[in-house]
Amino acid sequence: MVKLRLKRCGRKQRAIYRIVAIDVRSRREGRDLRKVGFYDPIKNQTYSNVPAILYFLEKGAQPTGTVYDILRKAEFFKEFRVDFDKKERKNKNHE
Repeated sequence: MVKLRLKRCGRKQRAIYRIVAIDVRSRREGRDLRKVGFYDPIKNQTYSNVPAILYFLEKGAQPTGTVYDILRKAEFFKEFRVDFDKKERKNKNHE
């Protein structure tokens, strides 16, 4: 299974994160399938490669909670009308 998750980069105390598509079994700094964006929490900047993210979401990739929140703040789901809602999926899994 593929996930969209954060990969830590940068130096000590000045972390930036890449948003990558990566296999679930890989480590955080493991080999990624593709880099699809980055997030800088210090400057509060986000860059996302929209076609790549849409491609992986269509193929069934699941964003982690943090990546989902970052994309939601960037209004990614509103703009592209992706049929993905974390809360609805949790409720469906429990029934």
